[in-house]
Amino acid sequence: MQHFPRALSLTCIAALLSACGGSENGADAPQAQAAAPLATASTVLQLDDGTLPAADAQQFAQPAFHMAPVLLDAPEDVAPGAAAPTTVHTETVPSAFRRLSSRQLTVDRLRQVQANRGATAVEATDNGGGSATPLATSTTVVTYTPAQIRAAYGLPALPSSYSNLTAAQAAQLGAGQTIYIVDAMHNPNVAAELAAFNSKFGLPVCATKTIATNASLPLAAASSSACELSIVYSTAAGGMTATAPAYDSGWATEIALDVQWAHATAPLARIVLIEAASASYDNLLGGVRLANNLGPGIVSMSFGGSETSGTSAADSVFSGAKMTYLAATGDSGAAVSWPSVSPKVLAVGGTTLSYSGAGARSEVVWSSTGGGVSQYVATPAYQSTAVPGMGTASRRTVADVAFNADPNSGQYVAVIAGGGSTVKWTSVGGTSLSTPQWAGLIAVANALRAQNGKAALAQPHSALYTNIATVAGTYASVFADITKGSHGSCGGCSGEVGYDQATGLGTPNGAALLSTLSGLTVQTAPVVSGATINGKAGTALSFTVAVTASNAVTYALSGAPSGMSISGAGVVSWAKPVAGSYNVSVTAKDSVNGLSGQGVYSVVVAAAGGTTTTTTKASSTPPVITASALSGVVGKALSGSIAVKVSNSGAVSLSISGAPLGMSFSASGMNVVVAWPSPVAGSYTLKVTATDGAGVSATASIPVTIAKR
Repeated sequence: MQHFPRALSLTCIAALLSACGGSENGADAPQAQAAAPLATASTVLQLDDGTLPAADAQQFAQPAFHMAPVLLDAPEDVAPGAAAPTTVHTETVPSAFRRLSSRQLTVDRLRQVQANRGATAVEATDNGGGSATPLATSTTVVTYTPAQIRAAYGLPALPSSYSNLTAAQAAQLGAGQTIYIVDAMHNPNVAAELAAFNSKFGLPVCATKTIATNASLPLAAASSSACELSIVYSTAAGGMTATAPAYDSGWATEIALDVQWAHATAPLARIVLIEAASASYDNLLGGVRLANNLGPGIVSMSFGGSETSGTSAADSVFSGAKMTYLAATGDSGAAVSWPSVSPKVLAVGGTTLSYSGAGARSEVVWSSTGGGVSQYVATPAYQSTAVPGMGTASRRTVADVAFNADPNSGQYVAVIAGGGSTVKWTSVGGTSLSTPQWAGLIAVANALRAQNGKAALAQPHSALYTNIATVAGTYASVFADITKGSHGSCGGCSGEVGYDQATGLGTPNGAALLSTLSGLTVQTAPVVSGATINGKAGTALSFTVAVTASNAVTYALSGAPSGMSISGAGVVSWAKPVAGSYNVSVTAKDSVNGLSGQGVYSVVVAAAGGTTTTTTKASSTPPVITASALSGVVGKALSGSIAVKVSNSGAVSLSISGAPLGMSFSASGMNVVVAWPSPVAGSYTLKVTATDGAGVSATASIPVTIAKR
């Protein structure tokens, strides 16, 4: 099997293809054609390698953390399983620090101000290149321990010992799951910081495990009983390198808080820290590609930058099998950031938490949380009018969910400053704190689902929006609806009943959320994968719509030319096509849950006698198509694969013609999987043309032979 040099995924699949041409090889061809008529259509599969436009690839993201301008005293030691302290730590901000911005503040900066005895304390820092976010009017910082956060949000209490746990107990702590932390730059002290954090708060030790740059991927399954920490350095192509990125105090702080609080939420999950060489979109996407290659898990991205009309080109990177992707909505108030705006990413916003150490928590919108309406991304199906408070969304709206994020209601983070060895204790917030905690929640939910014999959630949007938010009683038990506070002056900037852009569906009631997700059979809308269909005027055309659905569906067409129809089996027919180009929308409606999905088929009909030519640019390397001849017997399911290796960047289209009726094509990692459930005797030839983003093409013929029994 030949693999692509970079992550390559299918974003537009036309399955159950009916394609053009008769059989070309063998005496049995006429018989096969009579038994399984071939339609005069070909389907173009769009392969998308997730490559961003050049201008977007070189944009830089920022870490989304805030640090309260105070160095805390070391917290008291907590024994494993000890009850959460009933007294919450509060500390007054020193006068020398009160004019400092909390946005991307670091211990290095605080030490500098201390050394200068306040000489520079009147300067508000802004390491992120955006507007500074001062500490506001508060001079008191509240800081929560892991046990207090678990108690406030209703997560299972930690055991007194992490040895000899039952499988069910270990699952409540995320055992067997992997959380990928994707960040930029290098933190040389992350393992020591995590060890100090674990020792102080009674959390399980994480053994450091090396992953070799030439390790066989995907990784073996995570431990079912212990935490492991691995650190790898990614390339933009999604590979591993032995060269560590440069140190940066801001990103080092981000890394520390991400690792520590993902672990605090899912203490037995495996943590794989992926450090990218820089904060460019291209390099950070390389970290996500590497996570996809390493194997199933949850990807936490506590960073963000500007969305553009081109950033959706990377959506296929967020489509890994059995993968969940989460990203911070940002920390500069009402605004939309990438990658949280991707419809395939769970966007995590922030709140200000009030909790006394006992009883119920209360929350309001954190004034600096990100969130808003995308300028470019279409409204995803899960953000429907059935979701309370959602209304009719004009485009993708973020956030999806929220968690505590205010540095003034911060959470302890252990930090070792650059060049030092002494642990400093800080109070950190930001939506970058919310994000790894939601990643931990998904890890625990997946561990519990595995115990219940259910598949991992993968993209959890349908579960959260459709299965939970649209069911009144379930919504009320699973989420705390944040209805107070705001993060700007816009019309949608305030907390509202039901969904709002600042906090999404709300913050989790841990026990109810995990219980619901662990047993949930997720209701999903059908997915209709559009494609380009080619035909000739006057020659009958038919193709079968590619639909992924949990139940039987009904079909409807819109925008179809006169004479085109669709059958109950999803076969689109047009007896006498007329030359031209048509965009035909196909809607598939689930007959059980009533959810609908839609895809667009671009039907291109050439004039009678027209021909299509393919031009290969001699100065560029053409794609390489690799596939073996297929052979089988009548009635026995046949399968195979087609791999494409490309040298040039951009989307790759794969045109396949000559397929017999009933043969289908679908995505599996970086290959196109060929399947024919009930082969008919005969000889056939698949003609495959691959065209890369530079317009360079290559063609291959794949013989298919089906013998009689």
